[in-house]
Amino acid sequence: MARVKRGSVARKRRRQVLKNTKGARSANSKLFRSAQQHNMKALRYAYVDRRNKKREARRQWIVRCNSATRLYGIGYSQFINQLAKSQVRLNRKVLAQLALSNPEDFKNILQLVIEND
Repeated sequence: MARVKRGSVARKRRRQVLKNTKGARSANSKLFRSAQQHNMKALRYAYVDRRNKKREARRQWIVRCNSATRLYGIGYSQFINQLAKSQVRLNRKVLAQLALSNPEDFKNILQLVIEND
């Protein structure tokens, strides 16, 4: 069997791992073995936090909608229930943006929903 020399491939892989862990502290950015472990953990956290980011965004939209609806004397859950009954197809993201940027439009939607009850 022929001998396989893989010095350049291994060096490239190690260089890439060290480049990815550039901002880490102490040996995690200097030594390959600990840098590789640090990199694997960082990638795992990145994967998880991409999902958590969506969760946090939805949570923020709900808080904004709730605070906007409470100004007009209705709770968030009642508001969402009335939206569903009146078949208004606006998601929470759009409602939160309306509550922040166009409070008059949000008020109109709220009145439309309450009237259909």
